Parts: sequence; structure tokens; C-alpha cells
Amino acid sequence: MRIIFMGTPQFAVPSLKAIAAADDHFELVLVVTGSDKPRRNKHAEAEPSPVKQTAMSLGFTVYETDDVTSQEFADIVAAQRADVIVVAAFRILPSAVFEQASLGAFNLHASLLPAYRGAAPINWAMIKGEHETGVTTFFLQQRVDTGNVILQEKMLIEPAENATDLATRLSEAGARIVVDTLHLIASRKVVVYRQDETLVSKAPKLTRDNTRIKWSQSAKAVNDFIRGLAMKPTAWTTFNGKTMKIFKAIAAPSPETTPASPGTIVVEHGRLYASCSDGWLELLSLQLEGRKPMEASEFLRGFRHDHQQQFFV
Repeated sequence: MRIIFMGTPQFAVPSLKAIAAADDHFELVLVVTGSDKPRRNKHAEAEPSPVKQTAMSLGFTVYETDDVTSQEFADIVAAQRADVIVVAAFRILPSAVFEQASLGAFNLHASLLPAYRGAAPINWAMIKGEHETGVTTFFLQQRVDTGNVILQEKMLIEPAENATDLATRLSEAGARIVVDTLHLIASRKVVVYRQDETLVSKAPKLTRDNTRIKWSQSAKAVNDFIRGLAMKPTAWTTFNGKTMKIFKAIAAPSPETTPASPGTIVVEHGRLYASCSDGWLELLSLQLEGRKPMEASEFLRGFRHDHQQQFFV
């Protein structure tokens, strides 16, 4: 079975490796990924995507593109005479591309569809306080994330993990069902079912606006928000007029400070606390604008403050 694999970030790497190792009848004829670009920060040198690095180490042919709508790309895909196209964390493909696969094109999505359709399903499941999520394979169709479901695998969200931890676990589960899906397609044993449109929820793209912490929410909601955005793109607030990214926090008893309105940050006894609508969080790991990421204790050692001092975000 001739396969084209399309993906870019680390999330897609386990699936690529699993296909390469799975079956002698799987012929991976092309790996498609995004072009080389700065990936750690905008000032860094351009570097290949995690998928490109893996594909090259395994000896596969790689095609890079940031324009999946071009006729050139459609022609390259058509020339491969693929039986199946596998998509994992890539771009939205036009039908002129995904219809080139004779046995179909399917996507690996990091949620239990139809829950959390969209660009950031792992983040939003955690932000919304879900206790369970999973991975889904589904056949591509014109409307994004709406195709018929092939396989799903459920997974509990651990209370102490963040979105980066969860993404790692989901990527491994995703690799398993990608290979299982390919076996079903190869054996002509695929049974699909339609998504229930009454159960749809959204996972929109993460932006500067929707990653800002709303301290007026409960301490649990704020902590879920911080966990759901760590370690990237990261929940943020302000501190002394500068952007402060928060990587980790925990529920905390009230400091000695008198009750404070939500959004009050208190330095007390060498610890950093933030007030929410119904309680306090202790901020454990952070990054102030212009400085490196650090533990709150390290931040406070280099920060001149009184024994007890308040700041407002």
C-alpha cells in the first residue's frame, strides 16, 4: 500500500515512526511537511521541522510546502499514485489534494470528535476542565474535522500534567490508531460512523487575546487555564507593567494578607501568590518579559520587595 504522510510538529513524529516500522506492505512514498523556519523563537535560525528531521533520518523522500493549495503541490501528490494519505498536525488540505488517494485520506485529531474541533484540541480540553480526552482518526471531507470517524482511543487527563505532557501521551496513542487504521484500510475492513453534530465543541486557534489569564475566574479554572497552555504558548498576565508568563501554579491557602480583589499578586515570605475569585494560587514557575524562564523562588531572589507587598495585574 502506497502511503503519503503529511505532518510538521513533534506530535506527528510517533505516527511517522510507527508507519515506518509497522508493515512491509506499507510503502511510505513521500513525507510532506512545512518549510524550514525559526522554531524556538522568531530570532533563531531556520531549522527543519521535527517531521522532516525524522523522515530524513529514516531515509524517506521529503517535500516541503507552506502552500497546499498550489497546482504544483496537487500535481506532486498525484504523481505518487498513493493509496492512502495520512495527515497528522498539518494544514487544511483542499479536496484536489486529498481526493488523489485511491483508498482515502484520513486525519489524526487529538480529541474525541466531535468534541474540540479546531486547531488546539489538547489545550482547550484541559482549559475547560475535562477529565477525559483522546485521539480520533477520520476520513477527510470538505468541512474541517467533520469526516466519518474510523477509530478512537480514550485517555484520562492526569490532574498534575500540563498540555505538553498530555500531547506527548496523545501522540503515542495516536501512532497506535494510525497504524490500526492503515491495517483496516488495507484489509478493506473499515467501518465508519458519522459524528453527532449535537455534541460539537470548538478548539479555536490560540492567540494573544485568548491566552491572557482572567483572574476573575475560580482558582481551579485559572489553574486549568495555566496547565492547558503550558509550556507553549503559555498563559500570561502583567506584573509591574510587564508581561509575565505563568508556566505552573498550585492551589494555595490564603496568605496573611487581608482579602484582595481578583488579580492581586502578593509577595509574602518568599512566595508569590495570586488572588482569584474564590481563593489563591501560588505561582511556581514563570517568565517575566525580558528575562529567562525560572522558578518563582529564583525570580524573587532577584527582585527587591518588602516582606509583604501587593501588585495588581
